[in-house]
Amino acid sequence: MPNCKTVVPYRGTKEQEDKLRAVIAQHKGQPGATMPVLQAAQEIFGYLPEEVQIMIAEGLEIPLSEIYGVVSFYAQFTLNPKGQHQISVCLGTACYVKGAGDILEELERQLGIKSGSVTPDGKFSLDACRCIGACGLAPVMTIGNDVYGRLTKNQIGPILDKYR
Repeated sequence: MPNCKTVVPYRGTKEQEDKLRAVIAQHKGQPGATMPVLQAAQEIFGYLPEEVQIMIAEGLEIPLSEIYGVVSFYAQFTLNPKGQHQISVCLGTACYVKGAGDILEELERQLGIKSGSVTPDGKFSLDACRCIGACGLAPVMTIGNDVYGRLTKNQIGPILDKYR
């Protein structure tokens, strides 16, 4: 599998774009409008592809580089689409020491994607995070709001099967 990420084509709908334009119009000319507009855009689209960033930059009449700077700085924003089931593996100290790296590798193997990617069918996205706050259950992963702790590589397949 190559190391590069696959570029996902933009699939925004007219309805999503209309919602975004309404949000932009509501905030245009207000100081500090960038953050609330970006937050609304991510809520509408699920991520912030280049096309959405361009709409925001043009609508707020600010440079695209400023939009990208904010999007790439704050962890709450994502440039990549997320899957129907969002998997996050904790790589904080307690989890890492107890084998979270192996859990992440097993998920990558079984899903056929690298961390930070989404499966071609859009069913799963996989990310690593720094701490879930469940150190006593290390190693831990979440799938949506479901928390799985004290994981072993052998448990990954049966857990994924619940979401397939």
